Amino acid sequence: MKKRVFLKLPELTLSILVISSALMLGFSSGGFIVNVKTVGFSCFSTMQRGVHAVVGGVSSFFTSVRDIARLREEYEALTKKLENYEYLRRSNAEIRKENERLREQLGLSQSVSYRNIASQIIGRDADNIYSGITIDKGVMSGIRKNMPVISIQNGSVGIVGKVVAVGLATSIVMPVYDKNCNISARIQNTRDQGLVSGNGSLDSPLSLNYIRKRVLEEIHFGDMVVTSGENGNYMRDIPIGTITKITVLDYDSSLEIEMEPIIDFSRLEIVFVVDQTAPNKQEDVSLEGN
Repeated sequence: MKKRVFLKLPELTLSILVISSALMLGFSSGGFIVNVKTVGFSCFSTMQRGVHAVVGGVSSFFTSVRDIARLREEYEALTKKLENYEYLRRSNAEIRKENERLREQLGLSQSVSYRNIASQIIGRDADNIYSGITIDKGVMSGIRKNMPVISIQNGSVGIVGKVVAVGLATSIVMPVYDKNCNISARIQNTRDQGLVSGNGSLDSPLSLNYIRKRVLEEIHFGDMVVTSGENGNYMRDIPIGTITKITVLDYDSSLEIEMEPIIDFSRLEIVFVVDQTAPNKQEDVSLEGN
């Protein structure tokens, strides 16, 4: 018959204490259970980092939108300033050119020995019998029929034509390229005399007639042709144009010469009507009114 073995109270107590100590030691060293505090901190920090990333992304988005809007405003402001600068630059350039033109015109007005009336072109009529150029001065300004008309461009003075019709406040000028315009002229360097005639078109060359063949070797392309001053129609030695073509005709004793007008009529704006019966007293320099 087997005997039952019972632990005595002191032994049982000792065993419980040993087991409790072992369990407490395991918990304290982290070998048996998860550290709740550490796990909680890790979860919270991960969630916090995610929330921070989302919030930071949203904040960066709105910041970028705000920056783009600000940059757009700055760009538009700079563009406006640049446009204003370009406008001012163009305006200043135009003012300088206008001042240069006015200085040229004033210089011409002062240099002419006779009274001259500055006039502005206000109309052109290519279909008119005289290919007329209408100016804004007339009888009230002292203009009369057959008065010569001159102008200046890029520092060069040239013949424009002559007055063929006069009204109270306007006049019509027949330009040198008109078929009815004939001007007694000379080649400036040889002093050979001929007659300059128009061919009826702004784009057509002028013709210089009655220059003898024997002077062929003495004249050249680019030679200046000026008014001769004969017959009292035009002042002496006013440039008309330059020689651009010389043709020898077997059946003619004269050369056929083409010229380019010294005045560019497509850019002509201001002209001076010259009164050869009165000395220059600088009374009509202004372009204002009559």
